Amino acid sequence: MKKFLLRCINCGREYAPDEVEYTCPVCGDRMGTLEVIYDLELLKGAVKREDFHPFSLRGIWQFEPLLPVSEGGWRPPLLVGNTPLYDSARLAKRYGLNKVYVKDDGRNPTASFKDRASAIAVVKAMEKGYGTIFCASTGNAASSLAGLSAASGLNCYIFVPASAPEAKLTQLQVYGANVVPIDGSYDQAFDISMIIGFEENWYCRNSAINPYLLEGKKTGALELAVQLGWELPDFLFVSVGDGTVLSSFYKGFMDLKGIGLIDKIPTIVGVQAEGADAIIRAYEKGKPFEPDDIQASSVADSISVGKPRDFLKACTYTEKNNGLFVRVSDEEILDSIIELARETGVFAEPAGATAFAGFKNLYHKGFFSQSTSVAIIITGNGLKDLKTPLKVLEPLKKIPAEPDKVREAIKRGC
Repeated sequence: MKKFLLRCINCGREYAPDEVEYTCPVCGDRMGTLEVIYDLELLKGAVKREDFHPFSLRGIWQFEPLLPVSEGGWRPPLLVGNTPLYDSARLAKRYGLNKVYVKDDGRNPTASFKDRASAIAVVKAMEKGYGTIFCASTGNAASSLAGLSAASGLNCYIFVPASAPEAKLTQLQVYGANVVPIDGSYDQAFDISMIIGFEENWYCRNSAINPYLLEGKKTGALELAVQLGWELPDFLFVSVGDGTVLSSFYKGFMDLKGIGLIDKIPTIVGVQAEGADAIIRAYEKGKPFEPDDIQASSVADSISVGKPRDFLKACTYTEKNNGLFVRVSDEEILDSIIELARETGVFAEPAGATAFAGFKNLYHKGFFSQSTSVAIIITGNGLKDLKTPLKVLEPLKKIPAEPDKVREAIKRGC
């Protein structure tokens, strides 16, 4: 096992991995989220650019030297990572930019970015000898954990709002997870899961509570750097719910910079829905960062979080690296689902399209020039939520099974 420490993002106390399981015992669950800290000086020279490949058969595990897992240990059989990065000439031309890259993490095994975290979670559960794992989720982390647990032979319990999209709930049942549909919000499901999960001594896969999840998610940043030949874009856009995904891109790039594989970090833009902007509210109030919880509401269910658990990392990393935040409306999100699909062929769920909506929002504010390069992270596949796009699509009308009637319909545009 490589050497690393766990450091509290709030008070700076450091712990050995066998000293603390989840969060800082001094600062508590909400303020005491932990960072995984490696000896970057030791890794300098030992980790080289040529060690990595744009599409490795090992997926995220090619980054094992930069992950908190035992070397050469057990790995889940599903291939996580290797998601495509598209160079969209059409979007670049449409918006007058040098490059627009679209990374489609909806192509992971369970169709979301969250597979990167769940892969690490099941490995850590197995390393620590747990037979059962649990999490609370708005849907994607749930289906991700269910799929990775099924492939790994782990028992899992999922606490999820009963209002989650039907496709996501169906995924859980198909994978054989023990589904606990809570008649309440994600935040309520989260709190209940913590009570019951710890009572039962199950391994916790909850965002921000488990410090290793961010390390799995940071492979999105590592993979992007490799796929771009280490020439990173000027801006990177990612949607924000609990804050862990945003933090993971900062962490991945900071680790790469710390070992000398990159020279600079892109300007990372965290995008939140207007009705679920708790992290932006906390950030705008300035340091010391404190939670600003709300009743969240958005068509982007995956990021509709009113009590974000990883707000402190998200705010701290954003401030440290001169990042940006932007709010977008539900209308902008819905329009972005359609535009992204029709311009690139990538069908994003609402939370995934939120990143694209944030890009367009800053474009209209004049943030970019013709030399600007941009990467947009699509965190989930649109097939996970087919009802939401129907809000902006014209309903299909049946055409009689007669050639003349069909011809007439085609002339009218169907």
